[in-house]
Amino acid sequence: MEKLRKELQHATLLHQTRRHFLQSVGFGLGALGLGTMLDSCGTSSAADSPVGNIAQSRIPQFAPKAKRVIYIHMAGAPSQLELFDYKPELLKYHGKDCPAEFLEGKKFAFIQGVPKMLGPQSHFAQYGQSGAWMSDYVPYLQTVADEITFLKAMHTDQFNHAPAQLLMHTGSPRLGRPSLGAWSVYGLGSENQNLPGFIVLASGGQQPDAGKSVFGSGFLPSVYQGVQCRTGGDPVLYVSDPSGMNRDMRKQTIEAINEINKQTYEDVKDPEILTRISQYEMAFRMQMSVPEVMDVSKEPQFILDMYGVKPGEGTFAMNCLLARKLVENDVRFVQLFDWGWDGHGTSKDHNVEGGLRQKCRESDQPVAALIKDLKMRGLLEETLIIWGAEFGRTPMQENRNGLVMPYMGRDHHLDAFTMWMAGGGVKQGFSHGETDELGYYGTKGRVHVHDLQATILHLMGFDHEKFTYPFQGRNFRLTDTEGKVVKEVLA
Repeated sequence: MEKLRKELQHATLLHQTRRHFLQSVGFGLGALGLGTMLDSCGTSSAADSPVGNIAQSRIPQFAPKAKRVIYIHMAGAPSQLELFDYKPELLKYHGKDCPAEFLEGKKFAFIQGVPKMLGPQSHFAQYGQSGAWMSDYVPYLQTVADEITFLKAMHTDQFNHAPAQLLMHTGSPRLGRPSLGAWSVYGLGSENQNLPGFIVLASGGQQPDAGKSVFGSGFLPSVYQGVQCRTGGDPVLYVSDPSGMNRDMRKQTIEAINEINKQTYEDVKDPEILTRISQYEMAFRMQMSVPEVMDVSKEPQFILDMYGVKPGEGTFAMNCLLARKLVENDVRFVQLFDWGWDGHGTSKDHNVEGGLRQKCRESDQPVAALIKDLKMRGLLEETLIIWGAEFGRTPMQENRNGLVMPYMGRDHHLDAFTMWMAGGGVKQGFSHGETDELGYYGTKGRVHVHDLQATILHLMGFDHEKFTYPFQGRNFRLTDTEGKVVKEVLA
């Protein structure tokens, strides 16, 4: 602590000495020249970005339908043909050579030569008043069919996991762009000053293929990046007080550090210094708020049973329950990543038979419970739930290196896949878009990734073409230069 006080004293003296020197040299012209150079680091001032209020609640461009978002990403991409896109004609072609028109001029991640067609491995029926087609892989989701809007003809530009995940979440297949969650908090701020506005929960044993960039802040100030929490041990690494340091001492330490940072900001006007100050202060508040909101021990037993949660287990089901608790505490954007949905047919865990069915057993019940729980609490109307992946799966069976896989599996497919949304201003019990009789290509209501992003921003109160951030001489936006709002799905 004494060392920190000396550092603060030294910084104060250095600050005064440098200012005195620059003001004295050349009748003050030195200070004027340096100030011009330093202002180029950032155009904001302390008045524009008050310390500690970087992530405060803001007013959107127009009245939002969705005040909060829960985005559920199944990393690896489940097969739409086994879950939501019912294709009885595909079953008739099972085992036959793939038609030439499906292969000419197309690129696949692994398919080579002429693969065999693969019929659906699940059984479909219609559910709810909407008559939504759903498979026996998702029996719990069937019970909330009338809450869901399906997007049956999604398409993307990328057929490999990492770039496709980046495109889905940042609008670009290359690194460096802000994620959807970061854009959301940048635009709307946070309603809870004791919790981050953007929280990430991961399950499945691995991070998404694109890494933490899918929930990063890119060129936005880093205060807007997603904060990843754990469901076991400390929710956030290093947020607890070090051994031998009590809370009062921690508070004094942070105050001293931030005093140095404030003086530095007055010199250089770098907005990242404000971010650093805000993050130190947020970390201190999170020591009390995060453990409390991540504690499910006070949840009623019927809620735990509804989600299929066992306290102490860091499962996808636990993350769904935590997502409800987080939005209930006014966290703006909650991102769930679940790894292990890549069904190539290479092993018993990665195929569209037992592997996909097992992943659905782990996720179907808690996702349906999340919808029911939010609706029961009056939160679904203003909370947008998004479910999907980075691309879809082919109607053909994968034949990697020309060889048929040991299990039933499908390759990556960018021309047609299914996503769905619920709550937050979208229609209930609605299906938008269609694919051809074999589920290969969207024939009606096609929705590109940028269209989906434009629609999500619209529901949150933003015109995606006007919601921009200046960087390197250009106004950037999430949807880059494309995208249109899918008005058909709006309630």
